[in-house]
Formats: sequence, structure tokens, C-alpha cells
Amino acid sequence: MKIDIHTHIMPDRMPNWVQKFGYGEFIHLEHRNCTACMMKGDKLFREVEPNCFDAESRRHDMDDTGVSTQVLSTIPVLFNYWAKPQDGLETSRFFNDHIADTVAKDPQRFIGLGTVPLQDVALAIGEMKRCVRELGMPGIEIGTNINGVNLGDPALLPFFEAADRLGCALFVHPWEMMGEKDIQKYWLPWLVGMPAETTRAICSLIFGGVLEKLPNLRIAFAHGGGSFPYTIGRIEHGYAVRPDLVQIDNTVNPRDYLGRFWVDSLVHDEAAFNLLRGAVGDDRICVGSDYPFPLGEHVPGELVERLVSDEAARNKMLFKNARHWLGLTTAS
Repeated sequence: MKIDIHTHIMPDRMPNWVQKFGYGEFIHLEHRNCTACMMKGDKLFREVEPNCFDAESRRHDMDDTGVSTQVLSTIPVLFNYWAKPQDGLETSRFFNDHIADTVAKDPQRFIGLGTVPLQDVALAIGEMKRCVRELGMPGIEIGTNINGVNLGDPALLPFFEAADRLGCALFVHPWEMMGEKDIQKYWLPWLVGMPAETTRAICSLIFGGVLEKLPNLRIAFAHGGGSFPYTIGRIEHGYAVRPDLVQIDNTVNPRDYLGRFWVDSLVHDEAAFNLLRGAVGDDRICVGSDYPFPLGEHVPGELVERLVSDEAARNKMLFKNARHWLGLTTAS
């Protein structure tokens, strides 16, 4: 069995919200002959293959790569945190209904995560409750910041408290990377910005006291936790030598949080994977591929299957840890 916790999906049809709302850069999909184009207004954002929206194409790829189940989440560019709150709620509900419908048609192969309009915490909590209680979703995907606001900001704490009460798992994915407008050349926002952005989110949740206040919150981070596992020495050193700047809201050593959150296995490198395994432990790594995009792992779990020789540890990473994070089973 192999569960891939990091896969993205979008509907094959969606409203042209730019025309409806009269502003912004909402994405819609245009089908042109054999090509599907994600459009921001009237500008091409990205060409995508059918496996980005077609469930049958996904199942074919899953069968080819030995993936039993995909955890589906929206593409981060569709978070729409910048939109007016009610408009963000409308788009979130549209994507959530689509994911829930995809899962309902094949619950053995797909598990769904929702998206919520975190630019308005009350609306986000309401939609999260709908996702969990009405749509049967075990979790929500969120971005690493909300219009530049760090996840550890006190204004967002009620959202995390509500997720904890609901038993709702959270998957944190980088988006709107720090300084990305200054590093557009060479695809640097994706190569360099994303790992740093995820580290920003982890540090913010630690130093802001969110993980300390909510020790039972089930939260996972994309891309192997970004650069956090590899820069924890520097982060810990800063915590120790500048407590006046770092230990403002939480005095617990950031290293103590290793092993208290989940990460996916998407690090692309043997040495990085071994370091990650030593940092967070065998109980906190899940297969994650970033399917269907080219920066992902083309055979999900290949690194895990090749490098983890112990069968019990390998099975944890291939599927047991994912089920624990999603709240579908207890740790074993």
C-alpha cells in the first residue's frame, strides 16, 4: 500500500470569476484542441495535462507507479487569499465540492483536503467545519502565509484552535514566496523560495507558540519541511544567543518540535532524505510527490522504497504515517 499525501487537482471547468467579480487574477481553465490552459484573466499562467483534472488519467498514473491512494488538494494558486472574503469563500466552496465529488466517486483511490478563505478567519472556520462535517474531509490545505501574515500571528490562532477541536489535519504548502518578485530568473522562487517559505511557516508556528498551545494539532509540511531540518542548527543557535529577539512568545527550544509534526518525503536527494529521517524520525515522514507537476517525484515513494530497508519503517512512511496524520488510524 502506498498513500501519496501531496497531490494537486483542479476542476476541468470553472467559472470565469474575473468576469463575474470584476477584478483580480482568478484562474479559469480553457481547453484548446489538445491543450488545457490555466488562465489568469486573459493571460496564460500555465499549460496543464489532463492528469491535472481528469480522475481516470490519475488512476492510470497511480497504477503505473504503485500508488494505492492519492490525497487530493487544490493547487496553491487557487487559494485566492487576496480576494474579497466572500468571493474567496465562493471559490473555496467550488473547489471543495469538486474534490468531495471526485472522492465520492472513488473513495478507495482518493482522499480529499479542503481549502478555506483564510483572509477571513471566521469564514475559514465555517468552511473548514463544512469540509469536515458535511463533505467528510479529514483535513485542510493552507498556505505558508496569508497575504504576508505569518501563520504564527495571533489573529490566526482561532483557526488553528478550531482545527484542533475538529480533529482536522492541516497540510501546509508554500505559496507567495518571500521576495519572489526579486528572483524570477532561473525559476528561483520554486527552487529556492519554496523551501525557505516552508521554513518561515514552521518557525512562525513554533516561535509564535501555536504548536506549544496546541500539542495535538496534526500538521504536515510539504517538500520535506523545506529547509527547516537542514538549518535547525542555525535556528537553534539564534534561539540561544538572541533570546531577546527569538524567545518573545515561546521559550521552548525549536529543536524540541522535531518529531511533533509530519513532513512529506519530497527532497529529491539521498543525503537529504537520510538527514530528514534522522531529524524528524520514521514516524513523521509520509510519501508526497507533488503530482502531477514536473518538480515532483515522478515515481512517488521511490526514495523511500530505495533507501529504507527495514520493512516496518518503510510501511510507516508508505502509508501508516499518512493514515495517522489524517486521523484515519492511531499510530502503530
